[in-house]
Amino acid sequence: MSQLDSLNPSAIPAQDEALRQEVRAFLVEAMRGVPAHVRARSWSGYDPAFSRELGRRGWLGITFPTAYGGAGRSAFARYVLVEEFLNFGAPVGSHWIADRQSGPLLLKYGTEAQKQRYLPAICRGEAFFCIGMSEPGSGSDLASVRTRAVPHEAGWLLNGQKIWTTNAHNCHFMIALVRTIGEASDRHKGLSQMIVDLSLPGVTVRPIVDQSGDSHFCEVFFENVQLGPDALVGDEGGGWEQVTAELAFERSGPERLYSSIALFDEWLAYVRTPQGRTPQAQRLAGKILSQLAPLRAMSVAITEKLTRGESPVVEAALVKDLGTGVEQLIPAAIADDLFSRTDTDVPAELLNTLNYITQVAPSYSLRGGTRDILRGMIARGLGLR
Repeated sequence: MSQLDSLNPSAIPAQDEALRQEVRAFLVEAMRGVPAHVRARSWSGYDPAFSRELGRRGWLGITFPTAYGGAGRSAFARYVLVEEFLNFGAPVGSHWIADRQSGPLLLKYGTEAQKQRYLPAICRGEAFFCIGMSEPGSGSDLASVRTRAVPHEAGWLLNGQKIWTTNAHNCHFMIALVRTIGEASDRHKGLSQMIVDLSLPGVTVRPIVDQSGDSHFCEVFFENVQLGPDALVGDEGGGWEQVTAELAFERSGPERLYSSIALFDEWLAYVRTPQGRTPQAQRLAGKILSQLAPLRAMSVAITEKLTRGESPVVEAALVKDLGTGVEQLIPAAIADDLFSRTDTDVPAELLNTLNYITQVAPSYSLRGGTRDILRGMIARGLGLR
């Protein structure tokens, strides 16, 4: 359980904060006995049955209108849910992106038919989405994508490749950023977003095994994939504006603070024992908490902007960049603490969790935009470039 629980949650309205105890009670039982090194995989935890149970309880798509299967609650309600899911290390990878950004994207830009088809299924935990943005040779430079959808009488013909696509091998659909007009040199002009059914002929998904042995990233290939005319999301050529707004959802939430929280909590439990308690460890705990606390406050403040219908792109980039720094500090600093001890036995589960987080932490500064891209956005937003 997160050590930020003691912070004053006054910025979150009382009716939304009231969700926390119910969700926490459920997670105490659902996650009982799950070891820390498994809970550390929360983002990539694939458990469709768990997602369906969340849907049954009304905890997926909670901000969606009731007409589409949601609860019509504010972004604060979802913030409370997500914060608890991540703090407990719940397996949220199945529904994560659909709930966080694909659904809101369709709500804002989708046709009525698209909303009716996809949103209720997302709320039930039965439709999982991934994001098709990065490509080989493009990295975080999304404006240079080359995957192309060509219009014709049957709809669209899709060809190209995406890479670093999270959880694509476990998803039903992708919302892909593709070029429909012009060439890669045209940059922002001519980009559109398409819904791609990943079961269609011509779609090949290849998981990428990382150094931890997990495979939450994937390559996705499109070879003459026939899409219907209803695959286009929003306006043709409006993809850049849409994807920029979408990324504010990805970059600003509590997931930018808690990727290493299972390790931090496991280490704190050890530090609280007579064997693990040292002045050095106590100072380190204070250092980490003193960085997490203001970042959480910033994240909650961005949620308030989202509830007002704003698109806090620069603020979200700032939280993501700073949050990633803390998430990567946690394993490095804890390793320094543990391996400086010469006369104590460190619990095996703590070491297992440290080993996993250390191996995946480099990816934290890649997903959702690299540091260079984010800092460029922040500098432009501040008028510095």
